[in-house]
This record gives sequence, C-alpha cells and structure tokens, in this order.
Amino acid sequence: MRRTVPVILLAVALAGTTACTKTKSGGDAGDSSGPVKIGLVTKTDTNPYFVKLRESAKAHAQEKGAELIAVAGKFDGDNEGQVAAIENLVQQGVKGIMITPSNSTGILGALKQAKEKGVLVIALDTETDPKDAVDATYATNNVTAGELQGKYVKATLGSTAPKLLMMDGTPGGTVDEQRHRGFLQGMGLKDGDPAILGTAPTNGDQNKAQAAMENLLQRDSSVNAVYTLNEPAARGAVAALTAKGLAGKVAVGSIDGGCQGVADVKAGKYLATVMQFPKKMAEQGVDAVVSFAKDGKKPTGFIDTGAQLITDKPLAGLDSKDTTWGAQNCWG
Repeated sequence: MRRTVPVILLAVALAGTTACTKTKSGGDAGDSSGPVKIGLVTKTDTNPYFVKLRESAKAHAQEKGAELIAVAGKFDGDNEGQVAAIENLVQQGVKGIMITPSNSTGILGALKQAKEKGVLVIALDTETDPKDAVDATYATNNVTAGELQGKYVKATLGSTAPKLLMMDGTPGGTVDEQRHRGFLQGMGLKDGDPAILGTAPTNGDQNKAQAAMENLLQRDSSVNAVYTLNEPAARGAVAALTAKGLAGKVAVGSIDGGCQGVADVKAGKYLATVMQFPKKMAEQGVDAVVSFAKDGKKPTGFIDTGAQLITDKPLAGLDSKDTTWGAQNCWG
C-alpha cells in the first residue's frame, strides 16, 4: 500500500533575496537517511502550466518514495528568486534540482555551484544557454511548437496576405525567443517584415496580454492573424479582439495544450493550440534523479517530450488531433 504523505504549502523568504513559495512532500528534510530529496524550481507558482508540472512531479516523487521540495519565483523573470532557491535547495541537501529557468543565462553561476557539490541538475521545459550548463534537459522543442502554430495560421489564411500581431513572452527568455522564431519560420516571415503590424511582451500573463492587444489595436485594427506565446496570452488577446468586434475574424493560435486551452479551442475562442506534455517532463526528471541517487548515472543531452497540434478544423498537410483527444490527453 502506498504511504499517504501530507503536503505543506508555505511562503519562504530567503535572506536578502526575493521571496518564493515552497511545497514539500515526503519525509523529514533533515534526515540524510530518509528519502531522496529532489528540488523543483519553476518560473511561477500561479501559471497553470507550472502548477501542473509541480503537481505531476510531486505525485511521481511520492510514488517513487522520494521527497519533493518545490520552490517558485514570484513572477516570470524573477531571476534573483530562482538563484536564491537553488542555493537554498543545495543547503537542504537535495540530490537533484529540476528547474524551469526564467533567464537561461542568469542562473548559470548558481547551477555551476550546485553541480560542483555533486547535485544532478536538470532543466525542464526551458533550455539553458549554454545547454551544457545542466546535465540534461527534458522539454518541448519550442522552435517546433512555434513553427506548428505558424504553419497552421498561415494555412488558415490561405492566399490572404498576413497582417500579424505578436503576443510575445518575457524579453530575453529562451522559450519566448524560440517560439517567436519558430512561429515566424512557420509563417515564412522574418523579424522586421512589414506583415508584422506590431509586437508586445506579455510575460505569458492574460491581463498583460489583453492590455497589450488593446494598445496595438488602437494603432492598427486591420489585423487578420495573431501569434500568442501561451494560452493565458491567447485568452487576453481574444478578450481584446472581442471587445473590438473582431472575434472570429482573426486567425489566433497558441501553445500549451492545457485542459482549459483545449476547451477554448473547442469553444472557438482560438483556432488551434500546440500541446506540450509537462507531466511527462516532470516524471522523467524525477525518475532521473532517483536513478542517479541509486547508481550515480546521469542523463545527458536534450530529451524532446513532444508537441501536438490540437484543432477541430484540420488542414491538409498538418498532423493534428481534435479536442476530444486533447481533452483526454491535456498536459499528459
């Protein structure tokens, strides 16, 4: 019978640093003879995507008899908070750290120090720069995900020339740049192309995306296509388009594949989303740390956990699944 382990959620203030949130599952953190301790550092603890990743890691750690200590930045881009979290986890004696880095270069020093102390370091969802700053990465190929969104939007427009607005993420973010680049590749465009009417950072936040889209529409409302970094950004963009009477007149795509996002596609709020698999990332990361604790073997390289286009309006030449499949597999 699997032992039921209580879960505690509390706020942690790390001395002289940004506050983070922390979730613990498993045995006594101070007991070196107890379960394998695994650290998880996500960008935020409010974005549904990272909530799913954390919950999946926690559940799988419990199944493996390990202890998960989950910490998150206060916001997407909270680099100082993530650095402080890494240092704190090392002090707690974790065997491995899994991280979704807010800034792929800003945490390199902290990761190097962790590795020097014998901690296995794994990136989830987001690559570091350079890639070998971590032992291994379990993630979506975000260029591919962006490209799938771009190809679908382009195919939807057909022979109509694109008039594009882009809801980007956090300036300097690895995932943000990769998805942006992939989308433009899928559309057959480059940065600076006159077909791009405007771009705006949203930090992947719904409210910021809505405000950004409202501002862009005030300048030019002739838009017929919208790129969105993720589904919260898509919901914000669609809210602004709806208020302008443009709902259903603009080809909007997204990336995430959360259950709410699949429901949004089914409801026609946006045409398609590209599904990621954070549960798979989290579980494979936990397995790697548990294995490392047993035999010292480290995973290496980039492990692509997949991406799947979800839409109820399939187009020739593009592999897709409908929202029924999406609802059964969302963030699996």
